[in-house]
Amino acid sequence: MCGIVGIVGHGNVNQILYDALTVLQHRGQDATGIMTCDQDHLYLRKSNGLVRDVFHQRHMLRLRGSVGIGHVRYPTAGCANSAEAQPFYTNSPYGIGLGHNGNLTNARALKDMLFREDRRHLNTESDSEILLNVFAHELQRTGSLEVDERDIFKAVSAVHRRCRGGYANVAMIAGYGILGFRDPFGIRPLVFGRRITDAGTEYMIASESVALDVCGFELVRDVAPGEAVVIDRHGGLHTQQCAEKSLYSPCIFEYVYFARPDSIMDDISVYKARMRMGDKLAEKIQRDWSSHDIDVVIPIPDTSRTSALQLANVLGVKYREGFIKNRYIGRTFIMPGQKQRNHSVHQKLNAIDLEFSGKNVLLVDDSIVRGTTSQQIIQMARDAGAHKVYFASAAPPVRFPNVYGIDMPTTRELIAHDRSEEQVAEFIGADKLIYQNLDDLIDAVRRGNPKIQRFDTSVFSGEYITGDVTSDYLAVLAQERSDEAKQNRLHDDRQVIEMYNVS
Repeated sequence: MCGIVGIVGHGNVNQILYDALTVLQHRGQDATGIMTCDQDHLYLRKSNGLVRDVFHQRHMLRLRGSVGIGHVRYPTAGCANSAEAQPFYTNSPYGIGLGHNGNLTNARALKDMLFREDRRHLNTESDSEILLNVFAHELQRTGSLEVDERDIFKAVSAVHRRCRGGYANVAMIAGYGILGFRDPFGIRPLVFGRRITDAGTEYMIASESVALDVCGFELVRDVAPGEAVVIDRHGGLHTQQCAEKSLYSPCIFEYVYFARPDSIMDDISVYKARMRMGDKLAEKIQRDWSSHDIDVVIPIPDTSRTSALQLANVLGVKYREGFIKNRYIGRTFIMPGQKQRNHSVHQKLNAIDLEFSGKNVLLVDDSIVRGTTSQQIIQMARDAGAHKVYFASAAPPVRFPNVYGIDMPTTRELIAHDRSEEQVAEFIGADKLIYQNLDDLIDAVRRGNPKIQRFDTSVFSGEYITGDVTSDYLAVLAQERSDEAKQNRLHDDRQVIEMYNVS
């Protein structure tokens, strides 16, 4: 999962890009980058680290230009170097930079085709660089000396024909402007907005509407599945549907965990969707456990707060903040190793004993993925004096890996895979476990926009909407995503770094 942003302004856009990336930092804490364009000159700064740590004053001063794109990345492979930090760049044709959020399911075939047929060099193992080169090759095939929106739409249409999976992208073409486009299913989110200044209209494309809000832009709408939005450097806006077939199917896990609650995506308020998730959980408890003895509802901060508060209100049970969060620790879900995640849980949360002592506590979290974090938090509640510890998940059991841009663990690392709810409860140490029903989750999110008839629910259902995910593909993915594989890559990267430091 990553965050992307692109801006066409009437002055230097470096600070706006910085501010937008800071707001999108929750979508990726591993690496970040900004590329700007001043006339025909491109400027780039990217590296591993948080936005605040990568961009210093000297870097910002060099990022000149009224057009630019930015990216925040989370550690899909736990790499220690910045080779896969984005935006990626290719000089042919025109000079193109691209930031990508998602995952291509046919990346291996595309990589081979790019080498054998398109004669394009790839410098990394990133599917983002593959996507950039597919787009660049198709744009070059138009044969135009000077690019225009018709050439861009034609190239994006070809990308949709060649690429499979989930993707939302921002790209910048030197001397022309920016574009944003989304896969034909709209799996990954993308919005655009505008603001009126004395110099004229400025445009922003971003992963979430909160980036527009903070930077003073008005949300226009979501980029539709299969659509491309092109903004030239003079502020001209051009849009076109570029996919032959599209089927609105946004990722439902965005609303459960990844997106900020103050964002609106696909015309759905994330905050209200999470409130409805709390309603649904409360209704399930009333229906299946009417004789409950819950004394207090306590959220596991931060993502579950909205659902937990609504659940407590519906049940008529006290809501309390029982954990204090250290905000200087990143999101443990997206950390690259179990040892690091375990260590971070203890650093991140501290229990307030008086809220637990002698009480039957219902802990509420957004989801349960590996189960080890939930296990540690339940033990913290017991150590704080809780009499009984119940656990509720605002999402259904996560039983399958995600292939569209969320670096879910391998199937064997998912606690709910091939386990009953009772077995999961026993593993995490809960006296009782309540999962959200999938139909209830879908209803909670869809109620915000009834026009969306389908969501990507693959992590819960195992149904992959692109129709090209095979058991062989999942087996290869499991080898690449296991914690062991990530730690091996991390070790290799560190050895390379140490070798260069010595030399």
